[in-house]
Amino acid sequence: MKIQALAFVGIATVALVACGPSEAEIKAAKEKATADSLATIAATERTVAIDAAASTVNWKGTMLGIKSHNGTVALTDAKLTVKGPSVTAGSFAVDLSSIKPLDDAYAPDDAKQGTRSMLVGHLQSGDFFDVANHPNATFEITSVQGNTATGNLTVRGVTNEEKVTDIVVTDENGAISATGKLAFDRQKYGVAWSSGSKDAVLNDIIELEIALTGSIAQ
Repeated sequence: MKIQALAFVGIATVALVACGPSEAEIKAAKEKATADSLATIAATERTVAIDAAASTVNWKGTMLGIKSHNGTVALTDAKLTVKGPSVTAGSFAVDLSSIKPLDDAYAPDDAKQGTRSMLVGHLQSGDFFDVANHPNATFEITSVQGNTATGNLTVRGVTNEEKVTDIVVTDENGAISATGKLAFDRQKYGVAWSSGSKDAVLNDIIELEIALTGSIAQ
């Protein structure tokens, strides 16, 4: 009787092992679960909580044939919605009183003209962005097609439709980064300063490179 019982246990054990999933089946199930999870994420709109301190807005302006200046301006607010590798909605605002040049094309600080601080003062004056009356510039997306977002840019209280191009969204373990480029004609916003010299012409196009960084909002 004991021998029969042991034999039954042995047969049952073999049957259970034989009926259980193989290593290949377990691996395939895991891969399918991962693929399903990624597909769900790709099909779901997610709101990104932007870290303003970790995000950047870089600008560039060029005096044709002479030199260019570039620098940063502080992000004060931003919203972003993504779906897979694409941006679906968003906006950002910058503080124009925070304009900071990063290039070296300046006279020494004690010079009578051409210093870094003089450029900042000029950019913030009524000749350019009139920061005293219009301290912020904003952009809000109205539509997206591919890696280009169309939206409303407001500078000096004037709003025009512009495009953010070359948008790239990366997702690394929930850390989201979205980058893009925005080039606009300053004349459309009343930034009409001219040096008055045909040999020192400021390009009408101001270039921005935006990099928004954050994490999925809980």
